Amino acid sequence: MTDKNLPSYNNSFSSNSWEQDSSHASIRSNLTKKESLRIQKQSYKVEKKKVHNELKNTIQDPTVVIRSDWLKIRSTLKNWSRIWCVLKPGVLILYKTQKLKQWIGTVLLTSSEIIQRPSKKEGFCFKIYHPLDQVIWTAKGPSGESMSLLTHSLPSNHLILRSTTQSDGQCWMDALELARKCSNLLKKAMPTLDSQNTLSVGDVSMKEIDSVMGDDRDSYDEGLELALLKRKPSKAHSEKSTDDGSQLDAGDQSSEDPSKSHGNHLTVGQNEALVTSGEETGSFSSRVSSDAESNKSLPKVPESEYVLEKTDMEELGSAGEAAEDIASENKGLIWTILKQLRPGMDLSKVVLPTFILEPRSFLDKLSDYYFHADLLSKAARVDDPYERMKAVAKWYLSGFYKKPDGIKKPYNPIIGEIFRCKWQHPETESFTHYIAEQVSHHPPISAFAAVNKKDGFVVHGSILAKSKFYGNSLSAFLDGTVSLTLLNKREEYILTMPYAHCKGFLYGSMTMEFGGKVDITCQKTGYTTEIEYKLKPFFGGSDSSNRINGRILHGKKNLATIQGFWDREIYLTDLKRATTSIFWKPTPEIRAARLQRQVIAMNQQLPNESQKLWCHVTKAIEVGDQNEATKYKCILEENQRKGARERAKTDTLWLPKLFEYNPINENWTYKFLDKRPWDTVNDIVQYESDGCISTVTKNGVILRSPGKSRMIVDNENMIQSVKIMEESTNRSNDEALQVKLQADEDAKQTLLSLQEQQQHILLKLSQIQKSLEKHERSNQSYLFNNLYLIILVAIFAILAYYFK
Repeated sequence: MTDKNLPSYNNSFSSNSWEQDSSHASIRSNLTKKESLRIQKQSYKVEKKKVHNELKNTIQDPTVVIRSDWLKIRSTLKNWSRIWCVLKPGVLILYKTQKLKQWIGTVLLTSSEIIQRPSKKEGFCFKIYHPLDQVIWTAKGPSGESMSLLTHSLPSNHLILRSTTQSDGQCWMDALELARKCSNLLKKAMPTLDSQNTLSVGDVSMKEIDSVMGDDRDSYDEGLELALLKRKPSKAHSEKSTDDGSQLDAGDQSSEDPSKSHGNHLTVGQNEALVTSGEETGSFSSRVSSDAESNKSLPKVPESEYVLEKTDMEELGSAGEAAEDIASENKGLIWTILKQLRPGMDLSKVVLPTFILEPRSFLDKLSDYYFHADLLSKAARVDDPYERMKAVAKWYLSGFYKKPDGIKKPYNPIIGEIFRCKWQHPETESFTHYIAEQVSHHPPISAFAAVNKKDGFVVHGSILAKSKFYGNSLSAFLDGTVSLTLLNKREEYILTMPYAHCKGFLYGSMTMEFGGKVDITCQKTGYTTEIEYKLKPFFGGSDSSNRINGRILHGKKNLATIQGFWDREIYLTDLKRATTSIFWKPTPEIRAARLQRQVIAMNQQLPNESQKLWCHVTKAIEVGDQNEATKYKCILEENQRKGARERAKTDTLWLPKLFEYNPINENWTYKFLDKRPWDTVNDIVQYESDGCISTVTKNGVILRSPGKSRMIVDNENMIQSVKIMEESTNRSNDEALQVKLQADEDAKQTLLSLQEQQQHILLKLSQIQKSLEKHERSNQSYLFNNLYLIILVAIFAILAYYFK
């Protein structure tokens, strides 16, 4: 072998070795792909079987129930049948009896939609349907039962259900949305390849499974469980994995100082990070979101930053008659305003002077009823419905004693104005969040909501403020109803408000008092409280002012009477026990022990929030500078008029941010109102962020009112609802016009008919007159003929006698 041939030999050797290595690598890669594919197929079968077994066990397990109750269901023949409904994660099972016998059918909720349905019948009607008109029923029952004739009598692609009350229906819709979301928790993570082509299931790699199980690849499921058990428990500040596999560093979260960040950050203990599936933190408009972003997660849940309200500037007027003498320099302004008014005139468009203004907004004024919200917490825990009604009535009466000295009126809210606050309940470690918004200016409508799901109550409503001038006095009416719902009892209480009466504009001292009759009604239990606020009589003394009389009824049976003073002591007489006791008395001890209110920090408030919006007016009133207060008040009102003119030019409707109009009950409802009862096992805390009140669960999911369970969820639907209102108004106007035209036409027809009858009567009269004249002429001729005969007879008689 020569040296000349040596390089060629070396090159051929190296090329052959390279080919062998590449062939071995390709074989290994093929084996790795085949192995991974085999494991993936095997794990696919195992996971599919696990999901099937888990869903089957969930359906068959009698303890896994989200909600169960009697509901009325409409058949294809439009007949209503009373059926026992059991709601489980992902399915709604129908039974003929409450003992879970005689299965009727099972509805799949994962591919269905839920929507409220208007109905003429009593109660709350809603519909479960498939958006593509597909079958919503399962082929078999929980135990393999076949579909019966009763199932075939129901529609295949939808189901219409009806509950007895409005609150029950809302609870059912919220529970159905929750059941749809719970079905997603049954999905498991499938094995995937990471960047190094290492097969893993979630955060457990196949190497960990192989180290536990060895060559026994058929026991993949057991290997996965053993690998998870073999792992050491995570220490404090360890990484937490979310449902979608992402890692959250809890240590970094716990090390941050919440007071230095923007807003407070809620944590589950010290080592758990709260995550949300659904939406990121943003403005009011971004809060209205769907489930399209359910895969996103946030390590923190930012809450709005609240601070304790300073009580040194708070005015608590003394008990008794509220009276005030008008200063001489202000009487000229009063006379200038009174010259523009006429008895019976509405004062909503009259600009009032600032010296009679209370330095806070009307939205803030409406929150006075929740300084004793702990009474509602106690009412939600009472089992006796009569005692619950008494507790609700006591809470209602506790909101009137807080009043300023003298005669003061709060600011008229600017359209779009918002007010937020909350109260902490030390006894239950819960919060009552209050949200209010001015949804309309002409007419002035204020919508509000107070929520404490942990203690089991929700209050919401809308108030239309109207006022009338009567010469020396005026009355301010609060038109509207307030709804109080006790979540665990599924009871709804409807409350009305009294009117405020002021007098003494022309002569005498200015005084203010409440008047009118109010009702607190619970349709489910049949209990009603009637309270009458009495005005001071003309010749009455100081003891006759601020008096109330009332009674508690069950049906038509009178159970108790209420009497006293709404700003002092109130007595309740139990007619059955013949006992009288103090029902409510705002003593100094009770005033000092009331809940402390927290408001949004001024530097965190939005420009349209009440305290920030009216801050210049409030400061001027507090220092007694009426000219400065009037200047800033006129600026706000002129900006509001300017905005109204611009919207009128572009034909743009004002859309509230936090409340929506419900054309069914013709009321404004809080968009994020969630009437789902508090789950003591899974629910952790209730919080508010940017006007949205939500609930955080143990698994990090943030629950709020499900958007698809309501008829109006976003601006487009709000516009649609406003259009419905306009169409309804136009339709009402058209109907009124048609009725008027029809009435005019009927009047014309009646007039023509009367004219015809008159002509007919005149014709008859003329005919009768002619016949009378004819009859008279005939009588005259008859008399003439008879007279002629008599004369002839007489002549013949005379002649006969003469010739004789």
